[in-house]
Amino acid sequence: RNFFTKRTKELKPAVQSAPGWKLFGKVPPRENLPKDSKIIQQEYEARTGRMYKPPPPSARRKNIEFEPLSTTALILEDRPANLPAKSVEEALRHRQEYDEMVAEAKKREIKEAHKRKKIMRERFKQEENIASAMVIWVNEILPNWEGMRATRRVRELWWQGLPPSVRGKVWSLAVGNELNITPELYEIFLSRAKERWKSFSETSSENDTEDAGASVADREASLELIKLDISRTFPSLYIFQKGGPYHDLLHSVLGAYTCYRPDVGYVQGMSFIAAVLILNLEEADAFIAFANLLNKPCQLAFFRVDHSMMLKYFAAFEVFFEENLPKLFLHFKSYSLTPDIYLIDWIFTLYSKSLPLDLACRVWDVFCRDGEEFLFRTGLGILRLYEDILLQMDFIHIAQFLTKLPEDITSEKLFSCIAAIQMQNSNKKWAQVFASLMKDNKEGDKNHSPALKS
Repeated sequence: RNFFTKRTKELKPAVQSAPGWKLFGKVPPRENLPKDSKIIQQEYEARTGRMYKPPPPSARRKNIEFEPLSTTALILEDRPANLPAKSVEEALRHRQEYDEMVAEAKKREIKEAHKRKKIMRERFKQEENIASAMVIWVNEILPNWEGMRATRRVRELWWQGLPPSVRGKVWSLAVGNELNITPELYEIFLSRAKERWKSFSETSSENDTEDAGASVADREASLELIKLDISRTFPSLYIFQKGGPYHDLLHSVLGAYTCYRPDVGYVQGMSFIAAVLILNLEEADAFIAFANLLNKPCQLAFFRVDHSMMLKYFAAFEVFFEENLPKLFLHFKSYSLTPDIYLIDWIFTLYSKSLPLDLACRVWDVFCRDGEEFLFRTGLGILRLYEDILLQMDFIHIAQFLTKLPEDITSEKLFSCIAAIQMQNSNKKWAQVFASLMKDNKEGDKNHSPALKS
């Protein structure tokens, strides 16, 4: 301690007068002003005996055609006047390094330009295809719908994706209207929903609001859930948020449906299906398609939470899962990862929440053509697309990955994977496999029936 104290006291005047770091304590303020670069150069020349000669102006960069980055180009700059000049070898090496960097940047720029041109060409080609397809759909197919819908030409055109201008019309025709709902009927149920909302806001009396044997608490909770879910529907679009152009419209369609089907009510996931229909159809037509779509066996089983039927769908899915992706199937089995973990969310929203909206609409196109089978085929297509990644993951990471799929998924890659999925097992198609599972279930129920045992 005495040693350092003594040394510090002795060196204190010298340290304060000279610039630099101090071993202990704070750095004292510099008394001398910084030297000018010319003075430093003169001192250097006097000490070394060499004269510093800056390179001629012609050696400096002039009009360079391509500069990748300003920092990259610094390699050609001359050193400051207060530093020794570059040697000839170093200057040549820097020139060579710079030329290599420029050449690499040029290659990268040319590659990106070609990529942009390719994207533009593909976009123009896609727009031309959509325009030509729209003419075919409007002038040939839609006027002769019943006669042409099942033809090979129309099915191939359908697979390529429906033009946005005719998408809603084709969906309506494909889904059909087995329930015979009219726009007038929609207005009736909408007015009932509005009355119920009004009565809920004014009073919570059970006598005023009880209807169709459903409890008021459940009904009110269902209507409150609609309000919450609307704001969560495609939040990035903002059009369904409160104050947005489609907020009230979505609220009306979902509210009318809860009055039309009190046995089903509102279930989370419905808002995404209704939203996609609203984006492609007029209000009444969207409700008609929505009610008929949810009346299909698969959707009815899921939205009514029919566990027995849901298990049959999962079992049928696993049959084709094992057939098409045996490695991934065994990998999932090793972690006891069952289809319900990821399929429920996909089926409940018909992929509109899991996939980008434009890609989800294309999935809907073929779903309207092929029915429920295509929903499970799409699921297998997604698993095939990411098979290599999923094989490297454990239970938690697989569940997280399939719950939130990558946003950069493209229709070309996904549909090529879907096309590679074979929906056939031992010469049995989806409908036959599902029917055999249903048959086995019924026979099992009979065998376990108390009446038969007695």
